[in-house]
Amino acid sequence: MKRVLSIATLYPNSHQPRFGTFVARQLEALAARGDWDVTVINPIGLPPFAPGPYRPLVAAAVDGVEHGVRVYRPRFLLVPRLGGPINPAMIARAVLPLARRLHAAAPFDVVDAQFFYPDGPAAARIAAALGLPLSIKARGADISHWGQRGYARSAMARAAEQAAGLLSVSAALADDMAAIGLPREKITLHYTGLDRTLFHPQDRAASRAQLRQSLGLILPDGAPLIATVGALIPRKGQALVLAALEQLPGVHLALVGAGPDKQALVSQAQAKGLADRVHFLGSIDHHLLPVVLSAANAMVLPSASEGLANAWVEALACGCPLVISDAGGAKELVISPKAGRIVARNADAIAAAVTAVLADPLPQAEVAEMAAPFSWEANGAALAEYYEGLTNR
Repeated sequence: MKRVLSIATLYPNSHQPRFGTFVARQLEALAARGDWDVTVINPIGLPPFAPGPYRPLVAAAVDGVEHGVRVYRPRFLLVPRLGGPINPAMIARAVLPLARRLHAAAPFDVVDAQFFYPDGPAAARIAAALGLPLSIKARGADISHWGQRGYARSAMARAAEQAAGLLSVSAALADDMAAIGLPREKITLHYTGLDRTLFHPQDRAASRAQLRQSLGLILPDGAPLIATVGALIPRKGQALVLAALEQLPGVHLALVGAGPDKQALVSQAQAKGLADRVHFLGSIDHHLLPVVLSAANAMVLPSASEGLANAWVEALACGCPLVISDAGGAKELVISPKAGRIVARNADAIAAAVTAVLADPLPQAEVAEMAAPFSWEANGAALAEYYEGLTNR
């Protein structure tokens, strides 16, 4: 059995159980195959004195075996708001002694980074120190956000030059990677997975009844429901969805997610007289997400940038068509009207597309067919084949 050491700042912990779950599911799927042993180092960034907001992370920085994956959580020095340029070095400094001990006890075959920055440059230092091939995966915000900062872009380029291979979650993101100077010839496309035991169509009426009971959702019988799933941050575009809702009388909106934009969005809904039709559900239990998506008539997410959002795939798998902006791999997923609409990133276009989807509803099973290529089993198999190629060079 070959062994991979994965460096992942995006990874769930006891304080943030929904943080980077797509990374955990990918590595768990790989481990479940039985041909690759998976070790994760999930470095936790903490300021020197860990003030109030960071105290729960102190308790979360513990090691353990989680769903078949051995996870280590060393702490690294984090300088809030100012630490971007030094985070890769701080991570490498904290992780390398542990990586050396683990490698000496049972040698690894490849070092992997699950996000391009800061994980990629940090993993590059570790791979070089251990004399191992390096892989780095791009997911979206690491390219669109960090790739626009000169210090990060330079560090990413150096790490990419060292890497034996790079992964991208969509072809569009691979093009974006090449546009900031990363070597296109090294990039392999690696689509996300999907938990098919969880995400599948459920009866819409029964799902709405469950939301009323479980979350206290006040939704009149027969009222159209749209959902938006994502962190409450400007990039995701929830403010645009609220503006579109002004043109959609009688339509209700369920906002799934938490983030710094919540108060501004609450104020916007109140100011526009939408408060009785906008439902802030927060970070719900993952087992309730397919209930929300099965209850909804459309999932609306006008992001400014994406890789290939897991929420897109999960919505389709539940029979919920998409209304999304032309971001990242949108055109790789919305390849038929069955999957929904790709729209301009403005309220008028969003409202028109939602109106069109509501006027021409499709059976949930037909919409769910658009997610047929996605599964964590397929994701894990592709990853195993890719790693095998790196170690055989």
